[in-house]
Amino acid sequence: MTRLRIATFNLENLDDRPGGAIDFADRVAVLRPQLLRLRADILCLQEVNTHSATKSSPRLFTALDQVLAGTEYEGWERVVSLNRGGLHPADKHNLVIISRLKVREHRQVWHDLVPPPLYRPVLAEPRPDQPRSVEWDRPILHAVMDLGDDRRLHVVNVHLRAPRAVWLQGQKERGGRWLSVGGWAEGFFLASVKQAGQALEARLLVESIFDAEPDANVVVCGDFNSSDREASLRIIRGDEEDTGNGHLAMRMLVPLERTLPETLRFSVIHHGRPVMLDHILVSRPLLGSYVGAEIHNEALGDELVSPASIFGTPESYHAPVVAEFVLPGA
Repeated sequence: MTRLRIATFNLENLDDRPGGAIDFADRVAVLRPQLLRLRADILCLQEVNTHSATKSSPRLFTALDQVLAGTEYEGWERVVSLNRGGLHPADKHNLVIISRLKVREHRQVWHDLVPPPLYRPVLAEPRPDQPRSVEWDRPILHAVMDLGDDRRLHVVNVHLRAPRAVWLQGQKERGGRWLSVGGWAEGFFLASVKQAGQALEARLLVESIFDAEPDANVVVCGDFNSSDREASLRIIRGDEEDTGNGHLAMRMLVPLERTLPETLRFSVIHHGRPVMLDHILVSRPLLGSYVGAEIHNEALGDELVSPASIFGTPESYHAPVVAEFVLPGA
């Protein structure tokens, strides 16, 4: 039997050139113990920034390298997301999977399964003559791990769009103030389209995995920016209650935080309200090996209140989530 721990953590704009009063050394001192405490075999990270020394040199994960320095994670296999052209990592908010297990294959999915919908804004000034593409902000990262004995583990790392209104030409000032409620509402609608579209693409990726491997071990984890009963999480889960078809039960994904007491089910505190936005969802076969989950939210600050009251905070305002499994065989 083999114990396997899978974790997800939004590092919240990890950058060794942070703006404002943030000291990167303070961030390393806070984040490194959090990662060590996870004792993870597979880490799914979000919001990891990169830099290049010159315009022509490659973009490097210098901030992440410094956080992982001296830990066992430092030398493990690493899979990273790339920019829209697929040439190099983006400068901000990359996805990263770090694995003790051998990575057999990996890819990113970004409008490969769902084309960007076309939409002509109603209140943009000037209003465009033709509909425009509504593209997702980030890709989905998929890696296949080797479990031995010809078994595979599919790991899908996601970071869905936050429910913040999309900028709309002529409707928002540079300082961030909207000029009309209607303009904000249309921007918020477009943000919802982006989030739901990402969720649909993640679900179709899971469908393609099940088509090839009906008994696949699948884990989808990351920052969903969505709580248990909101649309985006429901799209990815595919519950029997939503499909109304018991024959599809093996294709649903199960949120592991449901095994914890309700008082512990939060990964973010938003204006005093605890919410669960970071999730680990697993397929039924993998659920059979599940032992338990943890949400390390004991020191979590309020993502709206704390930044205004703390000078140079090094924290992430997302709590890490980790799940443990006991797998048969080597």
